[in-house]
Amino acid sequence: MSGPESVLVWMLSLNREYSKAEYDTIFNLCKICYPATNPKYEPTNADSFRQYITQLLPVLMMRHRRVPRAKWQDHVTANGKHWIDHIYSSMPEHAGRPRPPSIGYQLTFQNSLCGMAVTQGTPQSVVNIGLGIKQAKVEPKNASVQSYVESLSHKLTHLELSNLANKPDEVVLKRLCILLALKESYIKAIGQPIGFDFTRLEFDVPNHTATGDGKPLHGWEFRVFSANLGVARGTILKKEQYECVCAYFRGGSDVTYIFHETTQQLENWVQFINIDQLMAVSSKLAA
Repeated sequence: MSGPESVLVWMLSLNREYSKAEYDTIFNLCKICYPATNPKYEPTNADSFRQYITQLLPVLMMRHRRVPRAKWQDHVTANGKHWIDHIYSSMPEHAGRPRPPSIGYQLTFQNSLCGMAVTQGTPQSVVNIGLGIKQAKVEPKNASVQSYVESLSHKLTHLELSNLANKPDEVVLKRLCILLALKESYIKAIGQPIGFDFTRLEFDVPNHTATGDGKPLHGWEFRVFSANLGVARGTILKKEQYECVCAYFRGGSDVTYIFHETTQQLENWVQFINIDQLMAVSSKLAA
């Protein structure tokens, strides 16, 4: 992970319902892999399963790099930003080798999609990464797009609302979800709490600008992409679409938007897996 593609994203699709046995496996893995935490056992709570399986994404990533859990340490800042360091011993086989870079990551999930944004470098730089996910659907189920926008207008600025005006419903819903994912990604990247006022941020996507408290977000890069899932709910296969944004502080004087429209463009830095693929390797994750 170097050069312009110094950001990676792992996306886990919960493309079917989970079993109690699978919940137990994930729950026990979290207790083993993160012994300092005290997870609450709630097998019938779908959000509990989403949270715990998302917490295993860093473990899966490190296992993919052939680094067992005992060989790395998870750190967290005062405002909840995580990074990983290899446990670097003074044993002779490590003599003369450079210390591996730190790996920063941020986790998030919504409904059927769990995600992890990753970068590497110094501990001070790698924590400046965030991931926002917003499902493209109105709530409540039968609401109009216009009423849905109105229900979320307190999170948008006048300029952002004007950029949604006089557009077809499909375009409005997509752009609304991108705006909310942009704000979520930045808020998580800087480690702000859930109650952060979204209107302090303004994303003028058509003009490729972004501000926080009226000041340009110099040096920030926002990668925008969609995820389309097929999700089994009982015997019914449903299609779900999500708008996703990875925010990363790369430095410099510009605000950068990167839009990835095709699967080929995403393959360089986004990896999609599903629940079956994670469960298939679950027995190896705690090793």
